[in-house]
Amino acid sequence: MLLAKAPPEEGTSPRVRRRGASAGEPSAGRRHALRAAGLLAALVLLALTLALSLAVGARPLTLAEVWAGLVDSGSPAHTVVSEMRLPRTWLGLLAGAALGLAGGLMQAVTRNPLADPGLLGVNAGASAAVVSAMSFLGVAGFTGYVWFAFAGAAAVSVLVYAVGGGRGATPARLALAGTAINAALVSYVNAVMLLDTAALDRMRFWAVGSLAGAEAATVGQLAPFVLVGVVLALGLGRALNAMQLGEDSARALGARPAAVRAAAVVAVTLLCGAATAACGPLVFVGLIVPHLVRSLTGPDLRWQLPYCAVLAPVLLLGADVLGRVLARPGELQVGIVTAVLGGPLFLYFVRRRRMVRA
Repeated sequence: MLLAKAPPEEGTSPRVRRRGASAGEPSAGRRHALRAAGLLAALVLLALTLALSLAVGARPLTLAEVWAGLVDSGSPAHTVVSEMRLPRTWLGLLAGAALGLAGGLMQAVTRNPLADPGLLGVNAGASAAVVSAMSFLGVAGFTGYVWFAFAGAAAVSVLVYAVGGGRGATPARLALAGTAINAALVSYVNAVMLLDTAALDRMRFWAVGSLAGAEAATVGQLAPFVLVGVVLALGLGRALNAMQLGEDSARALGARPAAVRAAAVVAVTLLCGAATAACGPLVFVGLIVPHLVRSLTGPDLRWQLPYCAVLAPVLLLGADVLGRVLARPGELQVGIVTAVLGGPLFLYFVRRRRMVRA
């Protein structure tokens, strides 16, 4: 009788194991709250970086001087802050968000964690079109060559996809196609700059990637293109999540893979074309940031993409500030700093993927 009344161990142990397994895992609501708190912390970090970008330069300023330069036209710091550093900071914010989102989109659509607008030739396509417009057509100014940048970015996006195999493209084939096209376009840009000395003088700072010399008018012209690209990119998060499960599963969940890819190409073209036209070809920003973000958000693109839009400007403006500090009273162009920082990180990502596969 005593044995009959005792609770059966086999019947209760699975429940205990299930409870124990789930106890260490955060619930969906807790994950959502953690990601929201992380995004809020990223926004605070971005605000601090914006303040640092306004305060640091050949002439360091205190936060009180920065504030006075923003609100008081009679302040001695007004010219430095409002007319020089503020447009530069806004440009870094917009270009960083554009490149970070473009990188996140490209890695999601191609399923290649090493995809990047620079590595896949999209930035080089925009650069080649802009350099051609400057040298052969005499086009000058952002409004003059932004349309050439869009055309070049779109053409290379389609070309890489076609050469990489179209619908049958694999991440490796896309990377090889992008690398080959990027090398050819970079050679073309260098050849044009060497043969046309007048164009070389206009393009030498632009071609290396720079936020220096930013003007309020350029920022105002850039903003609409970036904002449309940002809205389009953020709206693709749910559909891209479905596509990570495969095209058949995506269709079953209501997504249309062909339409999602087309929308992603439009968003990448807007983001990369505008950023490249305004700042020149900046590399590695779109590669590094999505990798860092995935360690914070996991695979959910509804969170990855907003994080990329916030943290990429932190990286770009941080590199710009570092370039001002290292070469004071002059400065290193931000494209040089991001290339120096991005090269070792790219090798680290490649090596880590090989170790995981092994």
